Amino acid sequence: MDQRIDAVYGSSRHAYPASAMVGDYLRAAAGLVPSAALLVGASVGGVATVILGSFAAIFAIFGLRTVLRHGTSLEMTETGLRTHGMSRRRLAWADLDRMKLAYYSTRRDRKAGWMQLELGGGGGKLGLDSRIDGFDRLVRRAAEAARARRLALSDATVANLDALGIRVPETGTGR
Repeated sequence: MDQRIDAVYGSSRHAYPASAMVGDYLRAAAGLVPSAALLVGASVGGVATVILGSFAAIFAIFGLRTVLRHGTSLEMTETGLRTHGMSRRRLAWADLDRMKLAYYSTRRDRKAGWMQLELGGGGGKLGLDSRIDGFDRLVRRAAEAARARRLALSDATVANLDALGIRVPETGTGR
């Protein structure tokens, strides 16, 4: 079955476009710059130093994670997924033992938000969000691999796959 699927999907490269990462860079800078400026430029007490230092560290880590994500590309092949860049990971479709597709809303009416795909297998895991180029294609291929492996999927994952127009058999769900 995988050969038929791979004939449809083939090999492809995916990356996070700069336009999708701008907001994360701005959020990191908006938190790091004022925190660091207050630490360096103002005379603050010990408790304030710890609090400001903690904020600066959190935003610095977020900024570093953004740089790493932006600098990493993903290759989808016949046999699985492979990342290129500073963070290198591999996930074989034959080893896939976990798939979760979550939706995170940014508004109460759930009309805005993003999706997060988490895959696991062979002792490793890989997380992608819907800002990556070709996200739908990646999710569709992961769903096909999950179906071939007869993985139990949560109700939320099945509902989110359905929202993308991807159908999975009822018998393969973990209810």
